[in-house]
Amino acid sequence: MKIVATIEARMTSSRLPGKVLMPILGRPSLELMIERVKNSRYIDEIVIATTTNEKDDAIEKLGNFLGVKVYRGSENDVLVRVLGAAESVNSDLLVKLTGDCPLIDPIIIDQTITAHLSGDYDYTSNLLNERTFAIGLDTEVLPIETLRKVEKLTSEPIDRTHVTCYIYHNPQHFKLHGIVANAHTQSGDLRITLDTKEDYDLISKVYETLYPINKIFDAKDIISLLRANSELKNINAHVKQKKVEEL
Repeated sequence: MKIVATIEARMTSSRLPGKVLMPILGRPSLELMIERVKNSRYIDEIVIATTTNEKDDAIEKLGNFLGVKVYRGSENDVLVRVLGAAESVNSDLLVKLTGDCPLIDPIIIDQTITAHLSGDYDYTSNLLNERTFAIGLDTEVLPIETLRKVEKLTSEPIDRTHVTCYIYHNPQHFKLHGIVANAHTQSGDLRITLDTKEDYDLISKVYETLYPINKIFDAKDIISLLRANSELKNINAHVKQKKVEEL
């Protein structure tokens, strides 16, 4: 079984254009995220799923520099783009990630993969039901056959933009498995995703504090830092997460 991580990334984000290449410690945010994903014990290959938009040439250039595969597809039909990225490297099991999660934790990625492989599931994630992990630690695992099935079942714009939306909105068609945070990683009230300038300021400070100590600091380190420093935590506390319906 070949396990592949796809990372959706584009330069034309509505809230914070160019966010995936914004510098943190002098390096592009996406580069730091890839460094973390490479520390997964189970992921065999990483593919950046970007668009054919000329502005995303810079993302392809970064991928080539890092020696990471890049797949370019539709900007609006993200489902087809991610599926194409996974198929381009003959993936069997897909770990779906997004470029707005530069603090993604490889330990949580591996926990999600392990949970998925523990049963005959069509989809496993830490996003189902009540959120217990911080926004920004989002990890979804599914066989490529599940994604192929979804591609045939729906043509709704919301499903094509939000790749797995159809899966968790139609549990009657799929065997779903959700994982929840343990006592050390309970963080559903925290926001460590990259979508606004305030998010960028927070994430930059997290990296500046933790990276010099341990390059692959984990979710527990991040949570402990934010719990102990309310001023840091409050940098983006007012930011509202965009709803799935906000295409």
